[in-house]
Amino acid sequence: MPKDGGIGASTKRREDMRFLTGKGRYTDDINIRGQVHAHFLRSDVAHGRINGIDLSAAEAMPGVLRILTAADFAAVGGIPCGWQVTDRHGQVMQEPKHPVLADGKVRHVGDPIAMIIAETYEQARDAAEAVLVDITELTPVLDMKAALAEGAVKVHDDLTSNLCYDWGFVEENKAAVDAAFAKAAHVTTLELVNNRLVANPMEPRVAVGDFESHSDQYTLYTTSQNPHVIRLLMGAFVLGIPEHKLRVVAPDVGGGFGSKIYHYAEEAAVTFAARLVGRPVKWTSSRSEAFISDAHGRDHVTKIELALDDENNFTALRTDTYANMGAYLSTFAPSIPTWLHGTLMAGNYKTPLIYVNVKAVFTNTVPVDAYRGAGRPEATFQLERLVDKAARELGVDPVDLRRQNFITPDMFPYQTPVAVVYDTGNYQATMDKLLEISDHAGFEARRAESATRGKLRGFGIAHYIEACGIAPSNLVGQLGARAGLYESATVRVNATGSISVYTGSHSHGQGHETSFAQVVAEMIGIDANQIDIVHGDTSNTPMGMGTYGSRSLAVGGSAIVKATNKIINKAKKIAAHLLEASEADIELKDGKFAVAGTDKSVDWAGVTLAAYVPHNYPLESLEPGLEETAFYDPSNFTYPSGAYGCEVEVDPDTGKVQVLSFAAADDFGNIVNPMIVEGQVQGGLAQGIGQALLENCAYDGNGQLLSGSFMDYAMPRADDLPMFTVDHSCITPCTHNPLGVKGCGEAGAIGSPPAVVNAVIDALQRAGHAHVTHIDMPVTPARVWAAMNG
Repeated sequence: MPKDGGIGASTKRREDMRFLTGKGRYTDDINIRGQVHAHFLRSDVAHGRINGIDLSAAEAMPGVLRILTAADFAAVGGIPCGWQVTDRHGQVMQEPKHPVLADGKVRHVGDPIAMIIAETYEQARDAAEAVLVDITELTPVLDMKAALAEGAVKVHDDLTSNLCYDWGFVEENKAAVDAAFAKAAHVTTLELVNNRLVANPMEPRVAVGDFESHSDQYTLYTTSQNPHVIRLLMGAFVLGIPEHKLRVVAPDVGGGFGSKIYHYAEEAAVTFAARLVGRPVKWTSSRSEAFISDAHGRDHVTKIELALDDENNFTALRTDTYANMGAYLSTFAPSIPTWLHGTLMAGNYKTPLIYVNVKAVFTNTVPVDAYRGAGRPEATFQLERLVDKAARELGVDPVDLRRQNFITPDMFPYQTPVAVVYDTGNYQATMDKLLEISDHAGFEARRAESATRGKLRGFGIAHYIEACGIAPSNLVGQLGARAGLYESATVRVNATGSISVYTGSHSHGQGHETSFAQVVAEMIGIDANQIDIVHGDTSNTPMGMGTYGSRSLAVGGSAIVKATNKIINKAKKIAAHLLEASEADIELKDGKFAVAGTDKSVDWAGVTLAAYVPHNYPLESLEPGLEETAFYDPSNFTYPSGAYGCEVEVDPDTGKVQVLSFAAADDFGNIVNPMIVEGQVQGGLAQGIGQALLENCAYDGNGQLLSGSFMDYAMPRADDLPMFTVDHSCITPCTHNPLGVKGCGEAGAIGSPPAVVNAVIDALQRAGHAHVTHIDMPVTPARVWAAMNG
């Protein structure tokens, strides 16, 4: 059994005490003396030319201090994109300028036109209604395929078309893939939509800009998943502020799901404005504002095809995807449909030939970027729906078809035809575990019982693999990343033996303050309560890349391990001196340094005190103190995988789908805190089921967002979800990081949508609706009823 507070223990999250008692400190809790408030006047049309802006009436209103428009930001840069994609023809993607405030044109509903700064938020909001904007409305570009037609209206006049890039991967596979399809014994084809989503984290975005004239120092408090990256992007590329003069603080953050990775215009605006007005400037997003200003997720339209031989072996796969970028390129948007999607199209299968084509398109909609899973859910949904459809066409069991084509344990490390190398895994084991924990053998009896109540019961399976901890930096740099993807840690041991760990990772719900402390406690053998985890402030943490892509433990935790090992190595030298022994004979166990084979020992606190009170210390060979910094740049991604099973009932009279049970068998490698892992999986499952059945970001023909509030955008509630059965006992440790961990934060959202849709199709086909081979998400009652009734 793991010891209390160490690796493998389900230690309660220490940070939850302050959250549950209302003691958290979020950005909106920060109020600086003398602060004023900002409100953004946003476009209410999707596409239009700005002819003029009349500020006179608004500027005369009570409390108004300043109103900023694009002209005020003429000397600063635009919001930068952090990833550059080169297309299949060797051409660099088209990259339009993304101004802080709309300049000349508005390009989506919600595009910020003016920033009103006033003594109170209410005064700023009232003044915004008095700003007169003369806009000539233009035809909006909304449909991706129509956007690429000859003569289509352009979102950006200075670009040659609405095509951002036409990416092919792996391009040299294309001819061989086409040849494999030409001689295939069977081809399964599926056209599907991966619906656009709004992230909707619990806490809307907030930004507070401050400027101290006496020191020429800027501070931005913001709801960010990666404060160091915001400092780099905003300081170097937008406002031209030297990094040592810019501090970015991301305090407690109420969830992100990817939507708080990016550098947003509001962050630059409040920081810039704080100097102009000589007072701190605060902006807090409303929930309805978040719907039209936070980056959206997903939004792919895909045709995918699978070729099989006469023994049902997969021989080739090809896809053709249109990926919506929205009106501008968000920070990591170009990488999502390409390197985080195309490289995962092998899935868990030994398909020898794969070709992926992605056309990224500009439209007059909110920009689209990473949302929980980021590219991996899109790949998994395509592939797992396709495999299920192939099994039905061939008349074979979907489980058996998957098993036949799985990469087997003896094949690892496995080089996929889409560049990545899986280091380890056991897909047969996770499938076996799923069938066990879902009681798959008892399904027919349960289906018969449902039939007695007039309900159609179905069981759907999906198997997934994802790539986490994106790396190494030299590789992603070649792929177009404009930042490194390492992580950092500083471990500072105090004289009395307590420890402060400063990490470049950022926690916004993942439990870092607990799990990171467990890792260090295990390594040294002390109580985890002696360890403090510090994050989120660029002024006291080493340069890091933040938290997303399930990288925190695999990358950030590995940096902490490296720094802690440096601490232990130095502490052993001190202990050897104190014990008058050879360093090679010193062992550390349970917080005590001992000379091997003797009863001579010194405890952890004795060594740390000697480091800072060096009366008896090897000063000739060691500096005093006990503090070390490490950076960790992984040699490869990590590859979590799993098998998911969903059981549903469909009401044939209404089309309503009820999820009755859901089982998840995951391989996350080694587990630090099982309770936190289970919580992460359950949260992801809720989001994935929400996408499959409820959530949908819909625009009308004028580019107006129809689902712009919780009255119109259906979020999952407790009674939409079953009790989950979660298992992570199938462990194949990662082979290239010191903890052997793989990442767990996105898995639930990746594997659940195809499992749900597969279950619905299974229910309908078992009931005789053989013509229903696919229903696009969200699988609403109306869509199910329409599909059943032809």
